[in-house]
This record gives sequence, C-alpha cells and structure tokens, in this order.
Amino acid sequence: MQAKAHRHRPLSERDRASNRTKSKVRANVEHVFLVIKRIFGWAKVRYRGLAKNTHWLQISCGLANLYVARRGLLAGAA
Repeated sequence: MQAKAHRHRPLSERDRASNRTKSKVRANVEHVFLVIKRIFGWAKVRYRGLAKNTHWLQISCGLANLYVARRGLLAGAA
C-alpha cells in the first residue's frame, strides 16, 4: 500500500522511492488488465462452463502479455 503524507508530516525520500517502485509495478499490472478487459472483451463473462471460461482467461492472459510487449518484440526483430 502506498505511504501517504499528512499535514505536518511530509513523506521522506525513502517513502517516496518506495511509492515510486510500487506505482511502476501497479502500472504494468493494470495495463495487462486493460488489455484483457477492453481489447479482448473479458469485462463481462458469459457462462460457458468453468472449463471454457478458464481456458479463455488463460489464453487472454498470454495474448495480453504479448500485446503489452509488442513494441519491444518488434524492435528486436527489425
């Protein structure tokens, strides 16, 4: 959880660095959820059976990782 400053107690440099590290990790995770929900349509799950839903989620997670890393992958291929 992020450290918060208060009126008479500003954040120390250590707390600010810790918050920055946490926000970098959170941003990477949130980008993957954005891809899964908005681009691959996982915002609402229709009941198709647990096996089909699980399979679709696993495939979506793998494709989302590729989608997020696409620029780096394409730059390495060129």
